Amino acid sequence: MLLYLNLDGEGPPTSEQREAVAASLTTLDRAYEWSHEGLLYSIAYSPAYFERFEASLPATVDLPAPTSLSDFETPTFDTQDAVVHLASDRADAVLEAEEALTGQQERVNGIDVEARLTDAFTVDSRRTGFVGAGLPAQNQNAAGIPDSKPVPEESPLFMGFIAGFVGNQATEEYVTLDEGPFAGGTTKAIANIRQRLDDWYGEQDYDERVMEMFSPVHAEEGLVEGVGANLGDNSGIDEMLDDILDQAREHARVGHAQKAARANRDDDGNVRLLRRHFESTDDIGSDQKVASLHFPSLQRGISAFEEVRRAMNGTDVTAATPAVRQRVNNGILEYIFTRRRGNFLVPPRRHRVLPSPRPT
Repeated sequence: MLLYLNLDGEGPPTSEQREAVAASLTTLDRAYEWSHEGLLYSIAYSPAYFERFEASLPATVDLPAPTSLSDFETPTFDTQDAVVHLASDRADAVLEAEEALTGQQERVNGIDVEARLTDAFTVDSRRTGFVGAGLPAQNQNAAGIPDSKPVPEESPLFMGFIAGFVGNQATEEYVTLDEGPFAGGTTKAIANIRQRLDDWYGEQDYDERVMEMFSPVHAEEGLVEGVGANLGDNSGIDEMLDDILDQAREHARVGHAQKAARANRDDDGNVRLLRRHFESTDDIGSDQKVASLHFPSLQRGISAFEEVRRAMNGTDVTAATPAVRQRVNNGILEYIFTRRRGNFLVPPRRHRVLPSPRPT
């Protein structure tokens, strides 16, 4: 669950607001074990929040305002002051924590609620989702998915494949800021993406979907079976990067993963982004169920995320072959539409409560 929050009032936070936020977060710490069986959560702050102060963020923090990252997207920018991310294997824990933070519970998991996050903030947007094989299939009665219900039972994604392979993810250590007052923290980019999968399942056969999700060679050599569980911890995408233009010319398609991976490695071959995406049926602003995706990404600086996202556009590939166009045959761009985007700083624990731009 993502709770987007606006701080009440103008200017910097007050001491009373800081006390309320500190007490509300401490309540969660006391009520739940810090684990996937208890509750995992973070609070992060936007560029707009830090504009409340006269001082600016230090150069060690790369946190620009959100922007459009392709010629064909027009997202609404999330400029709320903060976002709280709640996660657990237990849906009841997430919902109880939300109720404690927003004043709907006086006790949470046996602990008294002494203060509420809403004593300082107003909730602007509530967004929910799910993670796990089988859940997309159970929730595929949503706009954007064919009536034939094609999502495989074993898939963790509406698009029918595994993503977020361990070997294709940055480590927590890699994405952690290592200097400045926010050392120990990280940055978080969050997008909300609408999925329209009628053509994905209706016009593309299985091999074509493999080509567009991974790479043409993955399909040609039969590297992917079913949803891709046979790939183990690594999709093997690093081996498909050097001849990406030749593959596109030969097969008239380019893979989503191979485009992004070109920018998602540093000079030493380390993965730069730690993705924490989860599926959803949220249609932000309405009660309609739609196939969507919440895409939080953690990285040392937002610029890293922006470079990887721009690489997904595949502009060099469209120049290399007329078969690959701005969206068509260009990875999965034909089927996904960015509706929201926001950038945030996740402070280290010592500065998690309404920090100033240069805390001591």
